[in-house]
Amino acid sequence: MRMIQFLPTLAFGDAVGNDTIALQKAMQELGYETRIYAEAVDQRLPKNTASDLCQGMPELKNSDVILYHMSTGSKLNYNLENYPCHKIMIYHNITPPAFFHHYNLEAETNAQYGLDGLQHLVGKIDYCLADSGFNAQELRNVGFTCPVDVRPILIPFQDYEKKPDSGILKKYSQDDWVNLIFVGRIAPNKKQEDVIAIFAYYKKYINPKSRLIFVGNPGGMEKYYQRLENYVQALELEDVIFTGHIKFPEILAYYKIADLFLCMSEHEGFCVPLVEAMYFNVPVIAYRSCAVPETLGTGGCVVDSKNPAEISLLIQKILSNPEWRQKIIQNQQKRLEDFQYEKIKNLFAGQLAAFLNLTGANET
Repeated sequence: MRMIQFLPTLAFGDAVGNDTIALQKAMQELGYETRIYAEAVDQRLPKNTASDLCQGMPELKNSDVILYHMSTGSKLNYNLENYPCHKIMIYHNITPPAFFHHYNLEAETNAQYGLDGLQHLVGKIDYCLADSGFNAQELRNVGFTCPVDVRPILIPFQDYEKKPDSGILKKYSQDDWVNLIFVGRIAPNKKQEDVIAIFAYYKKYINPKSRLIFVGNPGGMEKYYQRLENYVQALELEDVIFTGHIKFPEILAYYKIADLFLCMSEHEGFCVPLVEAMYFNVPVIAYRSCAVPETLGTGGCVVDSKNPAEISLLIQKILSNPEWRQKIIQNQQKRLEDFQYEKIKNLFAGQLAAFLNLTGANET
């Protein structure tokens, strides 16, 4: 019996790729024979991380298990049924195509292709693992009747103990300015324009000595990125920083210098940066949407409004009241315990073992 993970693209540094690699390690630790295959493998990944699916997989047996990471449109969504083995789908969600309208036709088309592929997979999957309860409910709404369980993304927190970039630490942590950050790719569903609107009010009416830092890659969303820059210029707003694609030590440094994490995203299937912010003891304010309140749990401040004045006053309340800020951080630390590597690994191990026992795959 082999555990074969495969996916359209194994990217460097994104949530799906990181989860795939973390699961690979976990399954090896659990004693399974396992391998990753992808149609495209990011060349920045260490050699032998994965094999090229286009060059062919070994012949699979009935006792083998495919773990398919579903998050995008791909011909794999239509080829999966042809493999003669057990099939588990790990569902990371698909961003609704409407978010990409006017910004990127290819992304909009691919998202719809992904949703169509998801519908095609109904009745062809033996078991589903969803990153969140929100994702699990979406699968049921689409029509999946196979068992669906929740398994949060597996995050190896030891990676965050690496040395942060000293230049960024020196540049942004040696003054008395407030650093507001949002981490995530520049994309319409992330609603960076709403974060900018809040910051504009906060900087003008509450604290002029403040910065807003967007840590994320605009690749593929250049039209949306240009709209954000035009918005900043129209507001005559200073101290809004777009980092673009940066290295991991730089990302760590931005978390280190952050005073508050501000998220106004309207579509998240899990949202790893929320967990990262909690890990770095950065208080979080996040808009109540999709999986966001589920990921935060009792941590952070989940808000139902994007009113710039209301959110700005909330930011000021958190940053000016040490006791309240510390209480938020304590709640976030408590929530963080639910995402500890060993806890999620053991949850996954139990789910996998139960599936194998049910199918009898572990007896062959």
